Amino acid sequence: MPDKISPYATYGEKIIKLFAKLLFSGQSYSLTDLSRMLGCSKQTVLRLMDDIRRSYGVEIEETVQERNKYYRLRRPGKVPPAMALTGSEMSVLLMCQAFARHLLGETLFEEAATAIEKNRAIAVAGAGGAERSFTSFKPGSIDYTPHEEVIRTLLKAMETGRICVVTYRSLLASRSKKFLVMPLKIFSHNDTIYLSARYAGKPGKLLTDREYDPLLAVHRLKDVEITDRPFDYPKDYDFEVIYNRNFGLIKGEAFAVEVEFTGLSARYAAERTWSPDQRIRRIDDETIRLSFSSSSEREFISWVLSFGTEARIVSPTRLADRMRETLGIMQRLYEELDGLA
Repeated sequence: MPDKISPYATYGEKIIKLFAKLLFSGQSYSLTDLSRMLGCSKQTVLRLMDDIRRSYGVEIEETVQERNKYYRLRRPGKVPPAMALTGSEMSVLLMCQAFARHLLGETLFEEAATAIEKNRAIAVAGAGGAERSFTSFKPGSIDYTPHEEVIRTLLKAMETGRICVVTYRSLLASRSKKFLVMPLKIFSHNDTIYLSARYAGKPGKLLTDREYDPLLAVHRLKDVEITDRPFDYPKDYDFEVIYNRNFGLIKGEAFAVEVEFTGLSARYAAERTWSPDQRIRRIDDETIRLSFSSSSEREFISWVLSFGTEARIVSPTRLADRMRETLGIMQRLYEELDGLA
């Protein structure tokens, strides 16, 4: 019998989590969304909803959009009373606030802090002094304070479903470019905030074909302007499928890789999930082989280099050869330093 997707949550815990999600959000969720949130099969989600209907006498509405079923809880006309946060919930909020401080920028962070303080008055006791327990490590991070207006504009555009004109300068470009996008998702990766969007053409021109779906680093957005053009959130957009299916932020054609780790790096690599399809094979007490899929050769090479002499590319051969060429260039750089001494 296969293991449960989430063996650590009981059926009761899942039914409470599902009920709270549907009750307080007021949003519609697909069966796939709910299965992922609860860490269980779609069949279990359907069984949970049936139990909620029978036990609580509430109505869960089903709608079909492009052959996909969506579910939402029909809420009563009156607004439910405010519910106090538990001490544990307040501690988790304070932890999230501390971990995100260097990403939010000072003004947005202060707004988050104010929102949490407002809820302290109705919070159940138990989180006193919790803010002293959490912080974040900042070296190498980007200061997003100068980019807060851009973030606010993007949030407003996503809330109202409006296309934006963005002025963007990529890392390698000599000047900025201006184009239209449908802003879909803001996310963080390696202490950097990105915007995942759909390309919507260029200002003043009709969109004949969607050339690409841009991935934009928020700190490289020079300007964002909301237009009066609405857009519908694309039903075929799934962030998890696009970005969290394999290693690499840049999404090209996926390829299989195998890396051998030794020493402390072997323990470090084995503790983490680099790709959902990864496999770990132990060679001996100090060595493992990690296999997974990647979508970016450049990111993969840089990642292996970060482990120094404790990581070696086993396959594919072309990337092992590319690593050898990279190491040759690095060696020549240091030989040039010897000549200048």
